[in-house]
Amino acid sequence: MIGHAEAAHPEEACGLLLGSEGAIIEARPADNISRAPETQFEIDPAALFSAMRAERAGGPALLGYYHSHPSGAAEPSATDARRALPDGKLWMVIADGLAAGWISGEAGLHDRFRPICLHIAD
Repeated sequence: MIGHAEAAHPEEACGLLLGSEGAIIEARPADNISRAPETQFEIDPAALFSAMRAERAGGPALLGYYHSHPSGAAEPSATDARRALPDGKLWMVIADGLAAGWISGEAGLHDRFRPICLHIAD
């Protein structure tokens, strides 16, 4: 994810987080099809639908999404809060070589996300 973010700079990188039982096994890059990729991301629907079809066929679950903030912090922005569904999905935000994890929840727009601790295992 961090390498993808660095390669996409100055545009936002984005992708899908796939896995099972709360463990991410793959961070799959996707095309950012936003009309303003320097400040927003929109995951290519083809990548999203492909992951959903694979999940229904017994593949890894779609646990969440990642994207970068080329000139921001590794935390969800106000735009992220407005666009996020309160569905409990994992959001990883990458900035300045750091990645932080967040869960989207039922709260209002100003506290739509709660931070989580991640454990990196071999």
